[in-house]
Amino acid sequence: MSHTTTSTRVYAVCSELVWAVRLNLLWIAFTLAGGVVLGLGPATVAAYTLARRHARGESFQAIPEFWSVYRREFVRGSLLVLPVAVLAVLMVGNYLYLSALGPSMGTLRIATFVALIALAGVGAYVGPLYAHFDLPLRAYWPKAVQLALLRPASSVLLLLALSAIAYATSAAPILAPVISFGAWIYLNTWLCLRFFEENEARLHSKGNT
Repeated sequence: MSHTTTSTRVYAVCSELVWAVRLNLLWIAFTLAGGVVLGLGPATVAAYTLARRHARGESFQAIPEFWSVYRREFVRGSLLVLPVAVLAVLMVGNYLYLSALGPSMGTLRIATFVALIALAGVGAYVGPLYAHFDLPLRAYWPKAVQLALLRPASSVLLLLALSAIAYATSAAPILAPVISFGAWIYLNTWLCLRFFEENEARLHSKGNT
């Protein structure tokens, strides 16, 4: 491998890391700007929208575009994200409560943990789906469930990627305000775009047979 090729790849990796940091800071800033509860949904939708555009090689001004999507998707983004975010918080709280009760609650605790994993597996498709497809708002979560069930290998890969980022963040909490959320959103989007392309190619080939 030539020195030029190595330098080019290192530059590309560094460029993507910088992008993940920028996306992370934008997501946190706009989530906080909405008082967290009102900012979470539109900030998440805006982050996934920009992550998709970046993954497709588009050039744009990050802050103005983020603000544009955030403002446009304020209501729909909240309706898409907030109910499930509340459900996830309740499930985590229930898991911690059951864990504190000791071994006697082992079955319920395990069931809650499995439900959390299932929710994470389905939820990993929702942001990329929303950014990539124009569907009725009520259709995104059922479509995500369908994809999670029909593509188990892809779902496992997404969960492994999420677990790796969560583990790294737990080991070094400073990563959370610096890069963790942006890295997950971008990696999640990049992987799902490829899954969508594979799925569409497969459907197209079946239609031609």
